[in-house]
Order: sequence, then C-alpha cells, then structure tokens
Amino acid sequence: MACTIGGGTFDCSILSLQDGVFKVLSTNGDTFLGGDDFDHTLMDLAAREMGLDLTRTKDPQLLQQLRDAAERTKITLSTAESTEFTVPGYARTITRAELETLISPLIDRSLARCKIALRDAERQAQDIHEVVLVGGSTRVPLVRQRVAEFFGRTPHTELNPDEVVALGAAIQADILTSGRRDMLLLDVVPLSLGIETLGGVVDKIIHRNSTVPCRATTRYSTSADGQTAITINIYQGERELTKDCRLLGTFKLGGIPPMPAQLPQVDVTFLVDANGMLTVSAKEQRSGRAASVEVTPAHGLTPEEVERLVLESVTFAHEDFTTRRFIELKNKADADLRHTDKGLATAGTLLSPEQRRRIDQAVDALRAAQAGHDVQALQAASDAFNAATTPLAELLMNAAATQLLAGRREDELDSAT
Repeated sequence: MACTIGGGTFDCSILSLQDGVFKVLSTNGDTFLGGDDFDHTLMDLAAREMGLDLTRTKDPQLLQQLRDAAERTKITLSTAESTEFTVPGYARTITRAELETLISPLIDRSLARCKIALRDAERQAQDIHEVVLVGGSTRVPLVRQRVAEFFGRTPHTELNPDEVVALGAAIQADILTSGRRDMLLLDVVPLSLGIETLGGVVDKIIHRNSTVPCRATTRYSTSADGQTAITINIYQGERELTKDCRLLGTFKLGGIPPMPAQLPQVDVTFLVDANGMLTVSAKEQRSGRAASVEVTPAHGLTPEEVERLVLESVTFAHEDFTTRRFIELKNKADADLRHTDKGLATAGTLLSPEQRRRIDQAVDALRAAQAGHDVQALQAASDAFNAATTPLAELLMNAAATQLLAGRREDELDSAT
C-alpha cells in the first residue's frame, strides 16, 4: 500500500504484488489535503496572534514570509522538539506537540480516505503487509505514528519519500520501453464506464477500480417495433443519469433488420487495454451487423476532476437511485402498456366485462402514475396493473399453446415429452 501526502493532495493506493506483478486494487484520496495544509495551520496560528486576517491581507510579501516560516517550522519539528517561528515583527517558539494538535484533524481526514480505499479493495487494515510513505510531509512523526497505529505495523521509510514517485515513474518507463517481462504494473479504471439506456440512465458496464486490461459484455435490445438502428452513447462517471456523467463518444449500429421491440439481441462490449484505451463494439446477433469506436477515458480529466466525480456520486446517491428507479419503472410501464394494447386487440373480446373494466381502470391509473414523480405510487400502480392484466395474459398463453399444439397427434405429444 502507498500513502502519498503531496503539497496539495493526498492519495492512497492499495496494491498486491505477486511474481513481479504489481496490481492496483483500489485508489482513493483527497484533492484538498496535503502538506500545504499543514503549513496553513501554522500560518493561521501566527496570523491570529498577529491580529491578521489572511483572507483579507493584501501584502504578498508578508504572506510569502509567513508561508516560508511555516514550512521551515514544520520541517524542523520533524526532527526537533521545538523551534522558532520568525517573521518581521513576530517571533515565538513552536513545539512539536503544538503542531501535532493543529494537524491531527488533517491526519484523521487522510486515514478516513484509507478506510474507503480498503473497503473498495475488499481488504482489512490487518491484511496490509507493507505501507510505503510518499511525499515530504510523511516525515512528520505524528503522520508515521498514526499510520502505524491504523495499520498495525511500522511504515516502510527506507526510501526517500521525495524520490519515490520519480523512482516508480522511471521503473515503469523502463518496463514500457525495454519490453522487460519480469515486472508488470496493472492499473485500475478510475471511473465507471457505461452506455446510455432509455430515459437518460447510465448502465455501467465496467466499474470503477476494475483492473486493466479488462473486458465486459452486456446484452441489450430495441425499445420500438421496426427499429433498424441503435445510437450508442458512451459515458464515464459514477452518477446514475447521463446529465451528471461525462460523454466520451458515440457511434451508430445500423442495418438491423426490422423486428418487433425486444427481439433484436445487441451485445455491447467494452475493452480497456493496458494503455487505458477503451474500445466499444456492438453486434446484433441475429443479423451479424457490427460497429465499434475507440476512445481514451482518461483524456482531459485531472485527478481532481476524477475525485470530484466520485465524491458527487456519494453525495447524491439517494437522489440518483430514486430518479433512476422511477425512470426504470416508467420504461417498464411503457412496455407493459404496449403489450397490453396488442393483447386486447387479439383477445380482448374473450374477457368478461368485469375483467375488461379492471384492466381499463388499471391502465388509467398506471398512466397517471407515470405522469407524476412518486416512485412508490408508480410501483403500486404497476403491481395493480399486473394483477388486473393476469386474466388477459392467461388467455394469450392458452391461445398460443392451442396454436402450437394444433394438428399434432397424441403419440407425437407423448414422444415430445
């Protein structure tokens, strides 16, 4: 596992190492937490005692002096018990204990991110065999102490934390350019990938933190009779609706023979290769028609934007799932209403007047619920509709069975069973 406290960000990565293969199991972090925040706690302390409001101070020279003094103090207190915080017109002794009190909430935030990374990787703290600290601020004794307490083991500090990232990048560059096979880094997909389905819903095909290379296939169908083409919109993100996710690309699968809705079988395949390139292909199984497109999921996204998208998915989780549930129920109701209209045209005259009245009432109630926004009301109307249309479904099934068995002799039926 690697814990990185950079100047402005915190990152945590859970990795497994076996036979020279480094596999990233999960990543998490805080894009608004880093060594600079440690410095700001000292700056705020000095500013309060000087009677300054840092948000309103317009003196860039004084701000820089405070920033430099705070950084020097933090560095010195990593090896000393106390030191002088000095700027023109202000000087006082800062102890390591004071610094630890100031930064303790920040360390709590970083460990909370470690918990999420462990959860995503389906691991416990005791499952971690080694913790590598990255970034100059990991030299702070309290950071090392809290990490040791959290994971139940002393963190690995033999490597220079200022050089670890550069060393890792150099090794990976050597792997990519030299073709060596004794070592391999398997990364993960930072955000989920999927396509738009009926109603503006994103159906995720490859989920966040899936190890690359990876492949996944999901089968879809058409929503309208006689549909001869399907437009596939590819999205990236953790939210449930397309309006809240990032459009990566689009392509059209055409030439599908006209068929009733739900009859075509379209397999959509997502393939992410080792370089992070995403290939999306679609094939209609009955006709053999196929199309594909290549996109780069990570293009144009900074780590901060990735983190923002993940955090938004947590913040709006309940609202998103409620909206998605309503859309899915509404789509199902549309399909059920179409099938019922066809069924009534075929066998409606065989229903009793009471059965027909109940179906008509259920249809009106379902359409009224579709026009609203209440998930529970739509679910109740859908359940009542299914109950009211049961006699019609039985008539249609009996008619289909009669047609299938028409003209067949008894001995043929016995042999078929």
